[in-house]
Amino acid sequence: MKKLLVIGKNWPEPNTTAAGYRMLQLLRIFQEDTYQIHFSSAATKSEYSEDLNSLQIIEKAIILNDSSFDDYLKELQPTIILYDRFMTEEQYGWRCREQVPQAIHILDTEDLHFLRKAREEAFNKKEPVHVFNETAMREIAAIYRCDLSIIISTVEMELLKRTFQLPDHKLIYVPFLFQALPNQKSHKRLPSFQERRHFIMIGNSLHHPNYDAILYMKKDIWPSIRKQLPGVEVHIYGAYQNEKITQLHNKEQGFIISGFATSAINTLKQYRILMAPLRFGAGLKGKIVDAMQSGTPVAMSSIASEGMFDGEKVFGFEENDTIAFISKCVELYTSKSEWIKISITNEQILKNNYGYTAFAKAFLNRIRSLKESHLAGECKDVFFIKMLNYHSNKEYKYLSKWIEEKKL
Repeated sequence: MKKLLVIGKNWPEPNTTAAGYRMLQLLRIFQEDTYQIHFSSAATKSEYSEDLNSLQIIEKAIILNDSSFDDYLKELQPTIILYDRFMTEEQYGWRCREQVPQAIHILDTEDLHFLRKAREEAFNKKEPVHVFNETAMREIAAIYRCDLSIIISTVEMELLKRTFQLPDHKLIYVPFLFQALPNQKSHKRLPSFQERRHFIMIGNSLHHPNYDAILYMKKDIWPSIRKQLPGVEVHIYGAYQNEKITQLHNKEQGFIISGFATSAINTLKQYRILMAPLRFGAGLKGKIVDAMQSGTPVAMSSIASEGMFDGEKVFGFEENDTIAFISKCVELYTSKSEWIKISITNEQILKNNYGYTAFAKAFLNRIRSLKESHLAGECKDVFFIKMLNYHSNKEYKYLSKWIEEKKL
């Protein structure tokens, strides 16, 4: 029996994070290829965690820095091990390679953490982006140690290949995946321009790029829009809205903190424009894919739109200048013809850039090729990978064993 073991930093939360939503898409691909799936994590579940058992996925709570995980691996003997972040590979990879040496190792980068960190630091310090940082050393080392790494953005693929000289056989591009329901015609079944009101922001409030965008919206963008569109509001949705977020609520100014949206797409359908003025970040933005599925044009920065519309017209507009951003928001909100012209392009963009079938097939083909190479004893970069594993064992293995001893 083919077995997939996923080791997650957190339990998937598909309704609160794009990472959680994407993880379920990847698990679905493996299920369709008849893998028995086991999902393990040392994290505590939250009220938003998906019930994986209901999806015929076997859940396993594990303990970090504990040899009980070795026993679990010996008994399970997975065919493939999937890490959901490079930090997870650092913590568990050495154990997996010791206990299941024949397994294939796949890293889901989610987005490039070192790029997001570099952009945030550059923004805060008002200096150029420097990607050659310590996080890059760790993340790229994890990519090399694994047999295959899943990259979510074409921009990040190019960065890894051109700037860091990562070889093609180490990487595969798999974006968010969209599969239309039978007889689904988004622009015919979705609420019209007249039926929608107000602006919306949506996203996990613990995510630094989202929190910064909310502050930017509150201070620099919304006052001017509200002045030009009296009575119009912006509603801020997201999980984990702490006191720093809730204290921004101001009914008089039309800045409304609305709490958690149980269905992002159904919520977006009620609004005329999604606001995504992100000033730093990385990867693809799940909120924009949701907006396309709901037919809601997006007012976005270049960071927000990065990699989202390869070869397609932007679904809304892209603008980094604050004054121009405000002007375009007002124009799009009030122009029925322009709004309709943008909104009806949603289905074509989704099919062209995020079609489920083509990407799922390519992903499974790469995995089958990897399995054949392993069986034949073929592996590129053998010495280089052994060298990285040797040094990672020295660092992560013995640190983990020291922590375990301290717990006794």
